[in-house]
Amino acid sequence: MPDDEKKLAHIRNIGIMAHIDAGKTTTTERILYHSGKIHKIGEVHEGKAQMDFMDQEQERGITIQSAATTVYWQEHQINIIDTPGHVDFTAEVERSLRVLDGGIVVLDGKKGVEAQTETVWRQAKKYKIPRLIFINKMDGVDNVEKFAENLKSVREKLNANPLPVQFPIGAGRELEGVVDIIEQKAYYCQMGDKEEKYQIKEIPPNLLEKTKKYRQELLEKIIEQDEELAAKYLEGGELSVAEIKKLLRQATLTGKYFPVFCGSAYKYVGVKLVLNGVVDYLPSPLDIAEIPVFSPQNKDKTGAVNCQSPLPCLALAFKIMVDNYNNKLTFFRVYAGEVLANSYIYNVNQGKEERVSRLVRMHANNKEEIKKVGVGDIAAAIGLESTVTGDTFGEKSNPLLLETIDFAEPVISQAIEPKTNEDKDKLRDALGKLKVQDPSFKYWIDRETGQMIIAGMGELHLEVSMERLRREYKLEIESKQRKVSYRETITKKLENVEGEYKKQTGGSGHFARVKLTFEPNKGKGFEFVDAKKGQEMSNKDAEEVKEGMEEAMSSGLLLNYPLLDVKVTLLEGKRHMVDTKPGDFKNAAILAFRGDKVEEKEKRIRELGVVLLEPIMQVEVVVPKDYMGDILANLSSRRTLIENTEEKEGESYISGKTPLKEILNYSTVLRQLTKGREWLDKNCPDHSNRNIPNIKKIVTDEPFEDLADFSMFIDLEELELVSAPDIFLGSGINTKLKSLKLKNSSSFVVEVEIEDDYDLQKKAEE
Repeated sequence: MPDDEKKLAHIRNIGIMAHIDAGKTTTTERILYHSGKIHKIGEVHEGKAQMDFMDQEQERGITIQSAATTVYWQEHQINIIDTPGHVDFTAEVERSLRVLDGGIVVLDGKKGVEAQTETVWRQAKKYKIPRLIFINKMDGVDNVEKFAENLKSVREKLNANPLPVQFPIGAGRELEGVVDIIEQKAYYCQMGDKEEKYQIKEIPPNLLEKTKKYRQELLEKIIEQDEELAAKYLEGGELSVAEIKKLLRQATLTGKYFPVFCGSAYKYVGVKLVLNGVVDYLPSPLDIAEIPVFSPQNKDKTGAVNCQSPLPCLALAFKIMVDNYNNKLTFFRVYAGEVLANSYIYNVNQGKEERVSRLVRMHANNKEEIKKVGVGDIAAAIGLESTVTGDTFGEKSNPLLLETIDFAEPVISQAIEPKTNEDKDKLRDALGKLKVQDPSFKYWIDRETGQMIIAGMGELHLEVSMERLRREYKLEIESKQRKVSYRETITKKLENVEGEYKKQTGGSGHFARVKLTFEPNKGKGFEFVDAKKGQEMSNKDAEEVKEGMEEAMSSGLLLNYPLLDVKVTLLEGKRHMVDTKPGDFKNAAILAFRGDKVEEKEKRIRELGVVLLEPIMQVEVVVPKDYMGDILANLSSRRTLIENTEEKEGESYISGKTPLKEILNYSTVLRQLTKGREWLDKNCPDHSNRNIPNIKKIVTDEPFEDLADFSMFIDLEELELVSAPDIFLGSGINTKLKSLKLKNSSSFVVEVEIEDDYDLQKKAEE
């Protein structure tokens, strides 16, 4: 084997994945210690784990962002990415898996497959990554006896084929070691021995039958990988350890089978054997199939490359991080060629050259300077100011794009604001920097409410992001309830409505008069029809009327939300040859629609049947079938119109339409109901005032300056009209006020009982 191939054959790029608290980072810390990378072990529960280097990670005892390191084991270079186990930080797992060749999935031996295990398994399956399984915490109460239950949970919950290469020796809390099924030897060690020294002995007689059973199952499943060895086995020949490992490696690389190891990372049992498994069974860059490349012009596939393709450079940026010295670190994987320090590389996505000032190999947040990064390797570059996650580095003369990294849309959002106006620009700058580092974090200014909105993958994700703003960027910020963007519309036609704008203050004044008809225009937006007759008005005057109506539509009659689906017809108008000025017809049109006084506005609301529309989202929820009943009930309680339900591959798919207010941050509720086994997709909203009949209570937290201001929307004497941000009951619906009380200095809580029946309400809506 040529030297270049030999070097590639000795590289492993792996990720370590798990549900939170399965012992993933502890496993990584033991790998670092056994490989000689570190000489003092840091425990997660003490906040001293090397790979959890963020202050918040150490304080919370969880991994928040992926961390990279490189260790050496049995003459192999193993690049490791330790990924978060919390569902809120799934995006960190996604971008890591995009550039990895193999993985270790850690299970909690007491709990088996958990919610986030399923998520990371799906992600790894998406990228066709071969995996080992490490059943951890075998030292827990009765966990040794639960080894078979763990295998069952892998088969049933992950729909996967686990192949044990070990099983635990011991009982209760006493984990004495493991039986190696392939070598047919017992590996004994002392729990708590930091050096994890093994005494290799014969298998105890009481475990021989179990060993034989597991070994036979293993051989029967992997023997199909090699015809020659299959023939030898079927003819009664004994396969050597090397031959069995060769077959198991081939079976693992197909993605059909998953070698299973066991032990206790915390008690130093089994971790060295997992490292052996990484070398024996997980792929090198040479084992990876060709990956597709695309044209930067039309994004069409133009071919495929592998690690032996004769390209000067082809690499993918998969992570951006800012270090303690404010250096921007760009993590990348080289798929062909090499990257040199103090050189220029071409960013295909950005269409520009960038200078690599330094190259570093990372160990958590520590750097080791290197001169070059070869094919199949992972490192970080300093100096790439324009690069973002997912960018491809290649040749300017022959630009090729690698497939980028897709991130799920945020599932939760909230409004934030700085405590002082002086910090607004500083906040926007800080949010931009966070977004570059974390593509699953998004922010924007709501054009209608003016609020600064941040969005992420869960409550903890946003909590951590806000804390980063406070600590890293020295910002004082407050979180606010996000406002829902409602709309208004009219439900009745109103003809021959006059509006007159007249001002006389001595000398030349202002004058314009118009006659308009307003009518619903469902689904067609705003429409203006010029039907004037005669010569009283010019086309320019008519254009002013249209401008006035467009302005009126931008701020409705009920709660100043924009109006949708209104048709306005200009019937006639009148001008004064001296007093009519530019803008007068615009003002006359606005007065025709809104009136000049509060009483006129309230009258117009009733005459036009103005209603409030709430945004309705198209949603799809995917949950295990056992949870379908609970989720359907919960969605129905949120005024969801269920459109379709179906089951496939053990999961229930529920789709329907739900008011946005009801599912703001609904993913958090879903996680609680399903213990984290959920997936929610939301599409852009339409606006509707449906589902009104089932609502018996209205609550608003919208601010009003005083009770008189509020009475514009609720007639406290006649109660003929009720409106609120949550829902609006159209004119003509009789209601009974239950209570009206001050909630705080700027908000009222209103409760209204509906006294009429469904048909009355339906008629009013129509």
